[in-house]
Amino acid sequence: MNWTQLLSTKRFGDKEVKPNSETRSRFDQDFDRLIFSHPFRKLQDKTQVFPLPEDDFVHTRLTHSLEVSSVGRSLGRAAGEFLLQKHPALSEEGFTIHDFGSIVGAACLAHDLGNPPFGHSGESAISAFFLNHPDGQFFQQLVSEKEWEDLSNFEGNAQGFRIMNDEKEGGLALTFATLGAFTKYPKTSSAPAVKGRKSQKKYGVYRSNFEQFKLMAADMGLVAVGEEAWCRHPLAFLVEAADDICYNIIDLEDGCRLGLVSFEKTKELLAAIIGEKFNEAKLLKIEDQNNKLGMLRALAIGQLIAECVEVFKAHENAMLDAEFDQALTDIIPSAGALNKISVLSIDKIYRSKQVLEREAGGFEVIEQLMNAFAQAVYFNFFEKTLFNPRQRSIYLLMDASIRLRLEKPDLSVYERLMIVSDFIALLTDSYAIKLYKILNGYSLPTSRG
Repeated sequence: MNWTQLLSTKRFGDKEVKPNSETRSRFDQDFDRLIFSHPFRKLQDKTQVFPLPEDDFVHTRLTHSLEVSSVGRSLGRAAGEFLLQKHPALSEEGFTIHDFGSIVGAACLAHDLGNPPFGHSGESAISAFFLNHPDGQFFQQLVSEKEWEDLSNFEGNAQGFRIMNDEKEGGLALTFATLGAFTKYPKTSSAPAVKGRKSQKKYGVYRSNFEQFKLMAADMGLVAVGEEAWCRHPLAFLVEAADDICYNIIDLEDGCRLGLVSFEKTKELLAAIIGEKFNEAKLLKIEDQNNKLGMLRALAIGQLIAECVEVFKAHENAMLDAEFDQALTDIIPSAGALNKISVLSIDKIYRSKQVLEREAGGFEVIEQLMNAFAQAVYFNFFEKTLFNPRQRSIYLLMDASIRLRLEKPDLSVYERLMIVSDFIALLTDSYAIKLYKILNGYSLPTSRG
């Protein structure tokens, strides 16, 4: 692979490759399109780890994505400085360190775009409807084997790619470089996993987007590593690192603020990353604990950024040869310290009562919504004579834009069920709960006389 191809400014639908503007590059445009997009705005009411919050400092998917983007931009610029020195032709072609920062920053903004309400429990609930619920299992006989893999194994990464690339519905028309950096798992749901490659443990491309991704991969020269599977775009390693850094450090910070982890333990874990820059005397001069946490967090993130950039530099050749496939944070000097944070977070934070309650409740909400809306859509379009008044009311609860997509002629069962999944995945936590209450008769409009 080569960087000139990998930094493709092309977008789906382009008839010719357009050059970057000196004042606002195509990668800057990607960033702005994401910031102003409807799916991105909805992240403000989606849970990161803790239930949306009685405490106003707890992170949502929106604040998490903004922070990951900030870290990603720093990683991208630092890596870009190295790459421009190593590959002078890139500067001659007009690329700058800001292009690398914008690509990685934009991909980081989008990294959680496909996550449904209630996070991973929401993903599991969508899959469980098809795998375990009799009404969901019914659909297996109506779709192909590869289509069933998509439906029964919902994946937020693939959903994000679908949201950004729905050509018939506009999409966001991002550059191939940004889409490549976004795609941590460049394979389809039905592709056999290639052993020993981190990028193969999940999938990132639905059947509905396969032809698009294949075209994009060919344009950028991504190396095929198996059937319907490719190597990662090298900048995807930086996007992954930015996410790893933020959720490890900031989830710990939130856990400390909520009293799930002691300040002393948090300080000890972060000091192990900060190393020589840790200054106990300076920390003692800060009276407010939140400000102490802020200083520790900033120093730890700065150290992790520096370490990840050095590892990226060391393995850049192997990335271009499609031989490197590990998380950068797994092989940096602070990998052991990060692992200790991860182990503690699983025990004290991710298995805390409030998180487990949210996950259990979210699972129930999402599975029931999937059942209600999938049934309403199926009977409306494929068994019209059995379409009953309750299902009609449920169908009309869907957004008008979703119904317009559903009502296009000649759509298959798979295509319509994927649109139902789109609808559910784009719900905010609050609106998902509201719909659940409506369907169960807990929340009815009243008139005032």
